[in-house]
Amino acid sequence: MKKVNVLHIDAFSSIPNMGNPAGVVLNGEDYCDEEMQYIAKQIGFNETAFLVPSKLADYRIRYFTPGHEMNLCGHATMGTVYAMQQQGLLQKASFTIETNAGVLPIECFSVNNQLSLKMQHAKPQFKKFTGSVEKLAASIGISVEEIDHTLPIVYGSTGTWTLIIPIKKLQSFSKMIPTTGDFPEILVDLPTSSVHPICFEVRDADNDMHARHFSSPYSGTIEDAVTGTGSGVMGAYYKTFVEPSLHLPVTLKVEQGHEMNKDGLVYVHLEEIAQEISISISGTAVFVRAIELTL
Repeated sequence: MKKVNVLHIDAFSSIPNMGNPAGVVLNGEDYCDEEMQYIAKQIGFNETAFLVPSKLADYRIRYFTPGHEMNLCGHATMGTVYAMQQQGLLQKASFTIETNAGVLPIECFSVNNQLSLKMQHAKPQFKKFTGSVEKLAASIGISVEEIDHTLPIVYGSTGTWTLIIPIKKLQSFSKMIPTTGDFPEILVDLPTSSVHPICFEVRDADNDMHARHFSSPYSGTIEDAVTGTGSGVMGAYYKTFVEPSLHLPVTLKVEQGHEMNKDGLVYVHLEEIAQEISISISGTAVFVRAIELTL
């Protein structure tokens, strides 16, 4: 019998039980792949992260949904680094992490005596959506007229693929009810992708974009409260399709989670490096509780 200690950390909020919950296992090297998957399923959060040794970077993090392993997860990275800092495991404020999406730099800093974490994302990529827009709208519970057809529906990735759907009005978000089981046959180009409707009408005038994030049916979850990788894609989408003349560097604020009563905020940082868009995100996190499982 193995005892597993899982830390429940909420990312992108400083208030417990707000933002996006992540499970964090700091001794991930003690568990095999099958055990990691089992632990993630038992915890039931959208992602559980496992800290393991790395030969390529300072640390390595592996990410598991209840259904499968992910290449990268923003909020679970935030949760893991926060837990490491709280447990005194970090030796320096700037370091690198190895993920299945590549080696990424992390920076810790303080804002108003609150620990914040900045995470570099992978190079932005986009792919055309060729499925049925009518079926896509129906799969998230809205009419096709509520989609903003002046902007493209595209798959985007800054480490994990999601489908960006531009929506005209904020009011559409409260009525969305996803039928995630329909996603694979609609997302003919990338059937395992998640779905990420976005809007430029916001609840808080200080913010720039609003979003929800509906999971791939293969992940074993329905919706992610506040998504780091999805927010990173939103920043790249904004610069690429919404305002190409946007002067960089710039920081955009993404609000998410309100429809789940899990309000959170992600800062998306855009820079131009070697004539390419570079994306990083930052936010905070908070410890909620320790969970003990038995294998």
